[in-house]
Amino acid sequence: MNYINKEIPDFDVKAYHNGELISYNKKNLLGKWSILFFYPADFSFVCPTELQDLQKNYADFKQNNAEIYSVSVDSEFSHMAWAENTEGIGKIEYPMLSDQKHQLADFFDLLDSQSGQTYRGVFIIDPKGVIKSYTVNAMGIGRNAKEILRTLEAAQFVEENGDNVCPANWHPGEKTIVPSSDLVGKI
Repeated sequence: MNYINKEIPDFDVKAYHNGELISYNKKNLLGKWSILFFYPADFSFVCPTELQDLQKNYADFKQNNAEIYSVSVDSEFSHMAWAENTEGIGKIEYPMLSDQKHQLADFFDLLDSQSGQTYRGVFIIDPKGVIKSYTVNAMGIGRNAKEILRTLEAAQFVEENGDNVCPANWHPGEKTIVPSSDLVGKI
């Protein structure tokens, strides 16, 4: 299924955030850019390296009017225990969502039926709740926060400048392309 330009569904999940157990729903994501960052499991191996990489770059996401939401099918209590018992996870400032009922995992078709865990999905969602970019990796393939940030910045640029497109490896301030028949075969 293609998720580009599809609106995210309504959902209501529990979460662990800054020492508190709270609830999140679709309304919490509206009004700013959102990164839904699915990972297989708490207390695992590749997952903490990814979540810590996101935290290391969290200020840059916030500076770009974006919130990160890590998501797994683990409970909010598991998230809390992981944060309380693992130094790097304890430093995470963004919400850690618990998708135990698979509301999000089912919508995005990320659940691995054999393990009961989600694949490594990243969904970049605009302030209206519309998906603008996504990638899905196998369980053993970690992701790069700087590339997610670069993709977010490109999505934001295209949203604001619809007649311009971003070439490969584009970063803010670099040259973009205005599609034109004059450019066909010249790039």
